[in-house]
Amino acid sequence: MEEKTTIELPSQESALALSGDREENLKLLSKQTGARVVMRGQDLLIQGTTNQIELCTRLVRSLSDLWIHGKPITSVDIFTARQALDTQRQDELSEMRQDILAKNRRGEDIRAKTFRQRSYIKAIRSHDLTFCIGPAGTGKTFLATILAAQSLLANDYERLILTRPAVEAGEKLGFLPGDLQQKINPYLRPLYDALYEVIEPEKIANLMERGIIEVAPLAYMRGRTLNRSFVILDEAQNTTPAQMKMVLTRLGFKSRMVVTGDVTQTDLPFHQQSGLNVAQKILQNVEGISFCNLSQADVVRNPLVQRIVAAYESHDK
Repeated sequence: MEEKTTIELPSQESALALSGDREENLKLLSKQTGARVVMRGQDLLIQGTTNQIELCTRLVRSLSDLWIHGKPITSVDIFTARQALDTQRQDELSEMRQDILAKNRRGEDIRAKTFRQRSYIKAIRSHDLTFCIGPAGTGKTFLATILAAQSLLANDYERLILTRPAVEAGEKLGFLPGDLQQKINPYLRPLYDALYEVIEPEKIANLMERGIIEVAPLAYMRGRTLNRSFVILDEAQNTTPAQMKMVLTRLGFKSRMVVTGDVTQTDLPFHQQSGLNVAQKILQNVEGISFCNLSQADVVRNPLVQRIVAAYESHDK
């Protein structure tokens, strides 16, 4: 027998936050619980069996610390809240939401969205060297760059160094216009984008001019010792084993390094081993090094990206 219940929301902003863009959140809540979910003004109407209503109500309540303040709710927030209910981790979920890494320039909170992202952040904070391996859109580079920028602004480190190998994905550097710096800028764009989320562009330019922030291709790391630096190596699947060893051994005193990559998207020649794969095998059990693995469940871009990654993973298997 079908039943119904109503949850009264405190404001129109709360209703919009819970509904999501084009009511995508309501559709997902319905899919996750089996209940029919409709928003009428500021009233959330839930219809279904007793169990469906109970599950949907608990799921909506577990998101209340977001919608009560009108904060945007994503599909990942809903999936993580459901996971917390299923695994009795509501307290951990609450802690995760309260751990705000920074606010972006639009005033929005930047924080972990999934439990694995939370573990990744903890690993960065507690290890001098952290590897993070996972598909596109899981926040590997973004979260590391945010933590690095915050540490730099807090004077925990003297320099922030962002680097990645300039390996072509179907294009040759020689065909790109401009000098060397202009040629490599497209490769480094994701690193700049993360910085722009929390630091004004004018300030970034000033910090780069003074050498406090350095964004450079991997080849520029050779022969250096990086003391009191926060180093991020991005797209590490495109390093050779020799390049990976080279950059890891640059780590100096009072420094921290994060290495990110997606082992399924290497642009190296077919016969060339990935330095990230080799490092994972060699360093897996070395004390002081943390390995974190993210999956398609941690994708925080358009929900379609999550489905694309899942489809590719299924095909590969």
